[in-house]
Amino acid sequence: MSLGQRVSTDRQLARLLQIGVVLEEVVEARAYSHLESLSDAERDELDDAIEQLLDHAAEESAEHRARLESLIDEMDAETVGYDEIELLVRENYAQNQPEDFDGLLYDQLCNEETAYKFYDDLIEAIEASDADYSIDQQGVLDTLYAIREEEKEGVEEVTAIMEERE
Repeated sequence: MSLGQRVSTDRQLARLLQIGVVLEEVVEARAYSHLESLSDAERDELDDAIEQLLDHAAEESAEHRARLESLIDEMDAETVGYDEIELLVRENYAQNQPEDFDGLLYDQLCNEETAYKFYDDLIEAIEASDADYSIDQQGVLDTLYAIREEEKEGVEEVTAIMEERE
């Protein structure tokens, strides 16, 4: 999801932060969905590391969402309806379920990489802007840097589990 431009208004920034919130909702829902979709036999086969990874991913997404919502609340900007943004995010997100544990890990890797790339692009677009926002720009960037770093760590965790399973 390349932003390809500067973020020049509060409204644009608020909308992009809202997209981040919905993206985190999708990642959280997919992690829980994967766990819930497993049969009892599959759950018994499930490696503890994979179950912990999915639990952690869901909890982290909820925490990221709260941090982003806090930034949006601080802004004096008109926002876009979440249903509009959710539709945009869901249209660009695969809805298929993985067939096995490797597919589950691959799906989680895609989720983590998508989130990382979104935050990386958002940071770049904010840094390229010379706009004055109604919210402290450095505070927004600090939050986004931290979230991006956590997404990077998520990519590394999934990759490590995938390499161990080879």
